[in-house]
Amino acid sequence: MYDVVILGTGPAGYTAGLYASRAFLKTLMLTGPQSGGQLTITTEVDNYPGFATGVQGPQLMEEMKKQVERFGTEIKLESGSRVQGLGFQKGFVIETVEKNEFKAKTVIVATGASAKYLDLPSEKRLMGKGVSACATCDGFFFKGKEVVVIGGGDTAMEEANFLTKFATKVTIIHRREEFRASAIMLDRTKKNPKITFFTNKIIEEVLGEAAVTGVRMKDTKSGKVETYQTQGFFLAIGHQPNTAFLKGVIEIDKRGYIVLDKGDGGNQRDNKNKINQMLSPQTRTSVPGIFAAGDCVDPRYRQAVVAAGMGCMAAIDAQKWLEEQTA
Repeated sequence: MYDVVILGTGPAGYTAGLYASRAFLKTLMLTGPQSGGQLTITTEVDNYPGFATGVQGPQLMEEMKKQVERFGTEIKLESGSRVQGLGFQKGFVIETVEKNEFKAKTVIVATGASAKYLDLPSEKRLMGKGVSACATCDGFFFKGKEVVVIGGGDTAMEEANFLTKFATKVTIIHRREEFRASAIMLDRTKKNPKITFFTNKIIEEVLGEAAVTGVRMKDTKSGKVETYQTQGFFLAIGHQPNTAFLKGVIEIDKRGYIVLDKGDGGNQRDNKNKINQMLSPQTRTSVPGIFAAGDCVDPRYRQAVVAAGMGCMAAIDAQKWLEEQTA
């Protein structure tokens, strides 16, 4: 029986493991299908504190892994899992795809979210070489360059406007005439002199060998195929939280993000403490003993440093919850 089982090994998972192990909680981490999370497919990371000259994503994840192992966190390579709640007396049972079972008094879900891609071979081949799904993460590297943003919702508009801080020109490419973006976001984007629009276009291929040099796109009305030169290819067609395995276990919203409990959890004894509890951020889910952190609960920021902070919170919340059960 583990005190804490953490699902996922991205920044949220590793930080949760660090804090849990340092609190002398018997801690196990299950990697999931992508050990290290999204940063393992990210090249240069310039916005994580403590690395003055930047750091490679895989290197950052490897350093986090070594740090949690130093304090006694166990890490097991398991490609997926299912959580079954049996109540605190018996704990939780985590069944993995490999048919292994682990018992835990608490569970921290840090399974992250995966960016949606077009599933083009050229897109995958040029990932990290001009192809990105995070303007906030990679926009700086396109200073003085021309880039395209794929999408038609608010995320695409936000990404495009943000990229104009660095790029000389940003072109939004959308497969339809109409946009899903809100009127105010679309209006703001259209007024930005650095942004142009291509509508009714679908991407057939991302061009380039060592780096992105352009895209080949097809007009959905005329069928005309043309190439367009660009040095950056940003996808903004949404993210999918890795939470499907938790449906029916804890509360999940219609987009797939885990819903966090904002109440007092029934553990506070006076009104003042209840108010303080409700005003402070929480990582508790709808099921007592299950906590969540990182991109699987966060549709807004989606940054490694935010996920790491939430991982710290989740570990502390789990520790406090365990103490409350035995008080």
